Amino acid sequence: MNLNIEIDSGSGFCNGVIRAVREAEKNLKKKQPLYSLGAIVHNNSELQRLEKEGLSIIDINTMGTMKEGTVLIRAHGEPPSTYALAKERGIELIDCTCPVVLKLQESIRNTYRQITERKNGGQIVIFGKENHAEVNGLVGQVDSDAAVVDIIQGGQPLFKGMEKIDFNRPVYIFSQTTKDPEEYGRICTHIRERMRNKEELHIFNTICRQVAGRHANLAGFAKRHDFILFVSGPDSSNGKVLYELCRSINSRSYHIQNVTEIDTSLFYSGASVGICGATSTPKWQLEEVAGYLSKL
Repeated sequence: MNLNIEIDSGSGFCNGVIRAVREAEKNLKKKQPLYSLGAIVHNNSELQRLEKEGLSIIDINTMGTMKEGTVLIRAHGEPPSTYALAKERGIELIDCTCPVVLKLQESIRNTYRQITERKNGGQIVIFGKENHAEVNGLVGQVDSDAAVVDIIQGGQPLFKGMEKIDFNRPVYIFSQTTKDPEEYGRICTHIRERMRNKEELHIFNTICRQVAGRHANLAGFAKRHDFILFVSGPDSSNGKVLYELCRSINSRSYHIQNVTEIDTSLFYSGASVGICGATSTPKWQLEEVAGYLSKL
């Protein structure tokens, strides 16, 4: 079968994940135990590769039982309580929090400090996936005094978490760095429409520019191919958003984790197949898919 195969040049690890994986690889060469607080990347194939090198994934409860050791904080970031626990337990931290996330954490802390000093100063709202690692880290910056809101897609978009907002007070809204810019605009519009004083909605542009740029680029990529194979792990929040974007433009878009999930009966000779992925999808996996297709 003769297929025209193209890998999306904009897909693959984002800078924050690249940095975290490189730090893990560098420290694993020391042949000493290294623990990652949560999955360093939401991609099973990449996790398996790093685990073979000696990386162990732990949760916060396990970290609380450690007396020493080295723990890597992934790009998603952590709340201040995690740093306090590490100090208490004598744990060395390798902090790989993405610089974009660090800046967002600081902005939320500073804004919260300002509004709590004023009468009826307002409230912090975070647009993001509830219980997502990054969102947990953001909420932790203000001792959980923040409302998390989201959009659930379906027949009609459902705005989740609106009952947590007091629309009679000023609202300061921030977005998880990997969310869809279009959805962020939609939820901000929805909140503004419900506010008593619409001038009291303060919107912070906190979506990562690198991630935001992928949405526009991926839309064009999906449009110019007969088929799209979107490669990402099932737990990747960013992967779900980008795959749905591809599918909304190209109905012949298929979400796979690896080459074993490719249905070769879909394709016909001469078809163009675009291969793309999430910010948690390594380049080598996209190349593996391309190599598999080229042998059909």
